[in-house]
Amino acid sequence: MKKNLARISLGIVVVLLLLTHVADRLRVPFVDSLEAIIYDARLKLTMPRTQDSRIVILDINEKSLLERERGGEGRWPWPRDRLALLLEKLFSRYQVAVVGFDVVFSERDESSGIRVLERLDEQELNGVPEFRTALHQIKPQLDYDAIFAQRMKGRAVVLGYSFIEERAKKGMLPRPVLTPAGFSGERPRVVSFSGYTGNISVLQDNAASAGHFNPLTDNDGVTRRVPMLVEYGGDYYEPLSLAMIRLMYGSPPVKPILADQDFSLGYGGVQELRTGSYRIPVDADGAVLVPYRGPRASFAYYPLVDVLNERLDVSRLKGKIVLIGATAPGMLDLRATPVDPVFPGVEIHANLIAGMIDKNIKHKPPYATGAEFTMVLLLGLALALLLPMLNPQRAMLVTLSALVLALGINLSLFQYVNIVLPLASVLATIVLLFTLNMAYGFFVEAHGKRQITGLFGQYVPPELVDEMARDPRSFSMQGESRDMTVLFADMRGFTTIAEDLDAKVLSQLMNDFLTPLSEVIYKHRGTIDKYMGDCIMAFWGAPIGDPDHARNAVLAALDMQRTLKGLQTEFSDKRWPEIRIGVGLNSGRMSVGNMGSRVRLAYTVMGDAVNLASRLEGITREYGADIVVSEGTKTAVSDVVFREIDRVRVKGKDAAVTIYEPIGLTHEVSRETLDQVHLFHAALALYRTQEWNMAEQRIRQLKEIAPTNRLHDVFLERIAFLRLNPPGPAWDGTFTFQSK
Repeated sequence: MKKNLARISLGIVVVLLLLTHVADRLRVPFVDSLEAIIYDARLKLTMPRTQDSRIVILDINEKSLLERERGGEGRWPWPRDRLALLLEKLFSRYQVAVVGFDVVFSERDESSGIRVLERLDEQELNGVPEFRTALHQIKPQLDYDAIFAQRMKGRAVVLGYSFIEERAKKGMLPRPVLTPAGFSGERPRVVSFSGYTGNISVLQDNAASAGHFNPLTDNDGVTRRVPMLVEYGGDYYEPLSLAMIRLMYGSPPVKPILADQDFSLGYGGVQELRTGSYRIPVDADGAVLVPYRGPRASFAYYPLVDVLNERLDVSRLKGKIVLIGATAPGMLDLRATPVDPVFPGVEIHANLIAGMIDKNIKHKPPYATGAEFTMVLLLGLALALLLPMLNPQRAMLVTLSALVLALGINLSLFQYVNIVLPLASVLATIVLLFTLNMAYGFFVEAHGKRQITGLFGQYVPPELVDEMARDPRSFSMQGESRDMTVLFADMRGFTTIAEDLDAKVLSQLMNDFLTPLSEVIYKHRGTIDKYMGDCIMAFWGAPIGDPDHARNAVLAALDMQRTLKGLQTEFSDKRWPEIRIGVGLNSGRMSVGNMGSRVRLAYTVMGDAVNLASRLEGITREYGADIVVSEGTKTAVSDVVFREIDRVRVKGKDAAVTIYEPIGLTHEVSRETLDQVHLFHAALALYRTQEWNMAEQRIRQLKEIAPTNRLHDVFLERIAFLRLNPPGPAWDGTFTFQSK
């Protein structure tokens, strides 16, 4: 216990930090964000994803907004005599149960021209009795608001309206669902607004009811809740969904049930609303979590215009709960929700209605904070004391068990009891304590890694150092023989470039040139041996064994050329010369280890295979090839297309070597390029059998395709020479280089 005291103390600090978050003394934004993500994941995991046939949505969609001659009703708002006709058809022909408008009618309808006629009667035609008489006769037919209101009267129609933050009033509010007298004792904390946009009085007076459509938007912009009670001017108002439910069942009164303050640790808010046989649980803000059934279209949608024109079968609407809302672009009723980032606002009401009917509203109970605090405290202390005593394997097992237990209990309550308990703080406690203990052990035991870093950090990338540090005893700098691949990359024309630049600019150029190429080598798991002026020497296969050393080296060489091309624009902007490099690669047996003298040692490679790679880099310029590899390297790589260049005898070597140029990964090389490679191979075969004319013909075909390719010129010059100076029947096509 004593040796783990520091680790236990740190664990307890983590637990205390998370407890201050749960107690709302010091909020941790990450935990809040994680809680939202977890809630959304639980919801999507458990929602039924079925379509509810009891509720239909009459959609003010693009089809409905087409011009009359194209089968629509024209742009919104429509004349209210058309909406009056709509109500008549819905209740008389289609026999719907209830209609809710997710639309607010805050302005008088002037589409009939009645306001113009009234103004004429008051001004230009004032005193003309014939005009006044005619106006009096036709006025009832032109008062579309009155016609619409008349069709509402006595029918189950619920209007919508919205509250706003500004201190402004427009239209008329319905009667409140609760007044201050409805609460015994202290009034609860619910969402409050300063203004509203309601319906004009003639419509509100004749509608059976009305409800707000103000969802609550969380900090991440997602709509997860809708307030069941909204406070305005001391009174309390219900949402559209609750207004429709109450109207369907005879408008029973709403009774708020306050939480038990002793049991809920000072919660003090409304715990649930009761209306008729319905019990609607609400949270501390008087809101409910929307019980989303699935992504959009979890309810049947029908174009509103199809009802007006009676194009819809009666059976689709008979006895149904009908919501009228908009999904047409530009009508601004789309919201981000946990189930869909673009979700019609009208369908939020539909989900709430379905959830209330099914009594399937999930809720965060008043005791949720107390339960969360207890879970974090007990589980946190247990893990803080236990994990330091365990080895990594057992610590992992205990942690996974704690995670499964916490997730299982939470998800079961969510799915089967409709209780939403916070989970992010509990998961954060488990994960942070495990991470803390593993990190502590890692740093305490990091001496081996520091040793490896000291030995190899200057040669290999950090990720390979991390890999080596897992078993530092397996690596040393002692000399040994291995199959490896070595690379030499040299800047072409360096002497000329150096002569044209001053020392400071040249230094900057070399830094900007060598750094990205070194990063490429690191990316492909290479070890940098040394920089030799303008040359980079690197190798693969040590200190970490690499069975794909040849492939990784070839891919690094190709990537180096691509990276260099990407640098040309930057160099050009700085008025630096264009930089090109030649790369030579060879694979074979080499000696690797700490080599040098008593004065200075370096981890490097030596051997004939290394010398050959250096020679291959030197002859890249002879063929105009960016990269030249040996046959040993080519044979070890199966998924790269290579062009055979030549069979050569380099200076200092008696044996001939076949050399190749890598073109690219097989799946990346175009058919056109493959055809050119095959054509050159055919020309090379003819060249080696001394069929000069046919070989020349093939190469000239290639030269027409790629006139600047130096390789074609080399063989055309050789063919011309060998035609005049035949090499004899024993010639095997090998070319001997007399210089490095």
